[in-house]
Amino acid sequence: MKKHIAVDIGASSGRLVVGTYENGKIFLKEIYRFPNGIEERNDNYFWNIEKLIAEMINGLEAAKKEGINECTLGIDTWGVDYALIDVASNRIQEIYAYRDERTQSAIQNVKKQKSLKDIYKKIGIQFLSFNTLFQLYVHDKKELAKAHKILLVPDYLYYRLSSKLISEKTNASTTQLLNLETKDYDEELLQLIGVKREQFETLTEPGESLGPIKESIRKKYDIPQCEFICVATHDTASAVLGVPGTEKNFAYLCSGTWSLMGVENKSPIANEQSYNMNYTNEWGAYGTYRFLKNIMGLWLIQEVRRQLEKEYSFADLVTEAKKIKPFQFLIDCNDECFLKPENMVTEVQRYCQKSGQLVPQTAGELARCIFDSLALMYRKTLKELTLLNEYPIHSLHVVGGGVQNELLCQLTADVAEIPVIAGPIESTALGNIIVQMISCGELANLAEARKVIRESFPIKTYQPAPIHQLDEIDEQFTQLTSGTLGG
Repeated sequence: MKKHIAVDIGASSGRLVVGTYENGKIFLKEIYRFPNGIEERNDNYFWNIEKLIAEMINGLEAAKKEGINECTLGIDTWGVDYALIDVASNRIQEIYAYRDERTQSAIQNVKKQKSLKDIYKKIGIQFLSFNTLFQLYVHDKKELAKAHKILLVPDYLYYRLSSKLISEKTNASTTQLLNLETKDYDEELLQLIGVKREQFETLTEPGESLGPIKESIRKKYDIPQCEFICVATHDTASAVLGVPGTEKNFAYLCSGTWSLMGVENKSPIANEQSYNMNYTNEWGAYGTYRFLKNIMGLWLIQEVRRQLEKEYSFADLVTEAKKIKPFQFLIDCNDECFLKPENMVTEVQRYCQKSGQLVPQTAGELARCIFDSLALMYRKTLKELTLLNEYPIHSLHVVGGGVQNELLCQLTADVAEIPVIAGPIESTALGNIIVQMISCGELANLAEARKVIRESFPIKTYQPAPIHQLDEIDEQFTQLTSGTLGG
């Protein structure tokens, strides 16, 4: 029985998960977990990449203690952030974190040189100030000139452990530099930001073998013999692969720190309407596009919980929210004021006050405000997806940590007026592992893998219940998110 290890690293933690395929089912076991986080240095925010590499090796040592002597291994992380390496393979600079404020005015400055509509028409990616396009635009040009290669975070991790240079395409698409027509990095945009095509590797497809772990690492540590498989290295791309959508016309919601909501298409949609609605066409595995929108997500409740003086678990906040009358307090989850506020509690309260609403005070009221607002944002996004794709959406698959929030799942079903199919929680690790299994011939293709996922893990369906005056609530939220409500 083959062993497959997913290295799945997010903004707050990372873990190693081993997957096996036996008797028609996939089995997962987490074997190691470690913390991650942004570190502040001299008013900038960075990732401690050396710590992540050390923790990956610690995880492989734990795998060896579990009796795993041989395995395949795939790595997924967040998108957009990058490492610069020189001709001697040394990293030039610490890796900036996407929440760093250096790109605040980058979109407006790029706009002065190139029409944003023109960029979108050929790239098809949602405009976010932290996209790699804007990070590189503001990066020190002397450092960029020294860079022999520019590697996104998971590409760099593969490189450090295997010596293989890649530019995995699902993550590369988050740079906002891949041309939909040429299927390669866009020369005009590279010139605009002061980098060259040869600084990026040839695009790599998920499923490609990258060879063994460095022999020097194997000699130094007691770890398994690993064959690296290039997976869908962007964690959302892996999470979407792990969606057990076997029915026609489903949407997905990858619910975690961010909420990524969209559909899986065979071709991109990059027109004026999708531009105005700020939808993105991230490249997926196996010839797909993730047509989706980024929504601020559970970051909002994570930060509220962190700021509250009394200790609350997430379950406690759900319990408190259930006690509160719904739809009294609403916020536009995607307002930039919530991206990195000093105090999320104060920011939510200030937003409600400025928009002429009641102001949430208690933990329950704050949680209720966030859950109601997220559910209404999901409803709004589903309506947009239906309009842009010109077909009805019959169900919504929710995967990731948000699956555990039954209040939000039921609320989403009620507000969106379609069934919500929740699970599995471990969709990102699953998507990582099924690419390894397909590459090794254990599963034939993605369609078979999704059927197996549905049979392997608990899935719960939430049927919609009617909400009194939903149209009026929806209208209020529409006005709020269009900036026409209150002051």
